[in-house]
Amino acid sequence: MEPQTVNVSVQVKTSPKDFFLHLLEMVALYASAISFLMIVFSMINFYVPDPLQQGDYYRNTSLREHIRGSLSALIVFFPVFLFVNNFLRKSYEIAPEKRNLSVRKWLIYFTLFVAALVMIGYLVSAIYSFLGGDLTLQFGLQVLSIFFVAGSIFSYYLNDVRKHNTE
Repeated sequence: MEPQTVNVSVQVKTSPKDFFLHLLEMVALYASAISFLMIVFSMINFYVPDPLQQGDYYRNTSLREHIRGSLSALIVFFPVFLFVNNFLRKSYEIAPEKRNLSVRKWLIYFTLFVAALVMIGYLVSAIYSFLGGDLTLQFGLQVLSIFFVAGSIFSYYLNDVRKHNTE
């Protein structure tokens, strides 16, 4: 007679360390995405200017300031995101049950929700602009960049949820 195997799910409690690492990861992700998009928007505004605002010294100075500030934030937040993400990934290899922490799931689903809302909002904005005759190359490039960033984040975390869904 063979021994029966019993599937026992290990209940892992969220420690303050887990909570703050996951929260830091998401805050660094959001800050990185926003900083990157601000750089892209500023570059688009600089290289594909509105014909009515061309040659404006203050506009160009302002765009350079936005790029400098956003680049500073990206230089700090993106490595933090990569470090924490890598640290958490290694901790999941050691203790796979940590993938099922409720704080992790809540933050991932919240991130999916935010990414979906951003894409939907910009799609509504693009259609509104198109119907009003205000669709410009500048706006189109900005919408594409939003869809690229939000879509990348959405697909990354959706794939992670699907791949490791144990419920």
